[in-house]
Amino acid sequence: MFVTVFFYVGSVVVVMLTHWIYRWRNPKCNGALPPGSMGWPLLGETLQFFAPNTTSAIPPFVNERMQRYGPIFKTSLVGRAVIVSTDADLNYFIFQKEGELFQSWYPETFTRIFGRQNVGSLHGFMYKYLKNMVLNLFGPESLRKMLPEVEQASCSALEMWSSRPTIDLKDAAAQMIFDLAAKKLISYESKDSSENLRGNFEAFIRGLISFPLNIPGTAYNKCVQGRKKAMKMLKDMLQERREKARKKQTDFFDYVLTEMERKDTMLTEDIALDLMFVLLFASFETTSLALTLAINFLLHHPAALNQLTAEHEAIIRRRENPESGLTWQEYKSMKFTFQFISETVRLGNIVPGIFRKAMREIKYKEYTIPGGWAVMVCPPAVHLDPARYSNPLDFNPWRWEASKSIYNYFD
Repeated sequence: MFVTVFFYVGSVVVVMLTHWIYRWRNPKCNGALPPGSMGWPLLGETLQFFAPNTTSAIPPFVNERMQRYGPIFKTSLVGRAVIVSTDADLNYFIFQKEGELFQSWYPETFTRIFGRQNVGSLHGFMYKYLKNMVLNLFGPESLRKMLPEVEQASCSALEMWSSRPTIDLKDAAAQMIFDLAAKKLISYESKDSSENLRGNFEAFIRGLISFPLNIPGTAYNKCVQGRKKAMKMLKDMLQERREKARKKQTDFFDYVLTEMERKDTMLTEDIALDLMFVLLFASFETTSLALTLAINFLLHHPAALNQLTAEHEAIIRRRENPESGLTWQEYKSMKFTFQFISETVRLGNIVPGIFRKAMREIKYKEYTIPGGWAVMVCPPAVHLDPARYSNPLDFNPWRWEASKSIYNYFD
């Protein structure tokens, strides 16, 4: 009798497990899902996605599936069903329909380390509210005013580097940009502080793109701990600023405190701290990487270096006083400089993926994107598409000569 019971129970378990695996690999959809594999149950294709990548080409995870399934495919990452888009038209459609059909979204593991109240995880009016706050600090008018500060910081750094036998360019550029951003955002001076704020961000960055295993010793755990320490420092600074209120707004902390004191404010301390953390991270990590790539490109492409040098020397010759600072008009006149920047950003692919979530079921061409599914836009696949750019892996800033849009960033 017991053998019969165990047999039936075992049979039911096997049938349920088989059905569950089938449903995992064949999700329900009112239409045709893009081709692709959902990988192992729960784990999906997470391990392949987080595999180390040292190439400057399209990430192997994406490239292999593009070859197999085409420009739009489905997968599963960290337990979440995802549509990956390497299609330029779909990418444009996703960003055009932001807030209408798609909303900003990041995996739980990213949310855990960037903060649940970070600007990328908020939607609707709150997202626009924070976006306007950031533009108030880094919008076109503010950037105009920041130009002398950026030039001074750059010149000081170059002078300091010239006195050293060697430098680690990536680290030195990151320190320069972090000092500038931290001073602008929170009036933080690394040379005057007993605590190393940037060191905590370094620990955070090393584990940011790693398998999300939060146990001591893993890169992800170090990432989480780095965030905790950085957030504690920011919270202590905010509290100190509250106790020593200033009459005049001099940095972003002052602006945040003013906003938090308004009766109709939506800004909480948690949201403000998460925003500060993301701004500090974004300000120096991506920019320092782009600068390092730019110097490397100039080192290996003397024709680009010569034309860039000639453009800047011509600007100096046109000045009444060669020692005067860079003006906004001079900045906007740098045609080849913008071509060089555009090509560096295209090849650099600083952001490998941008996540959104479908707010409802969406039909796109022959495919259906189910409501609630995540969508990952993959910029490198577009930037390195041979159908859009001839010899896409070649550094060629002259390919941008016919493009007018790159000269009008802040008009």
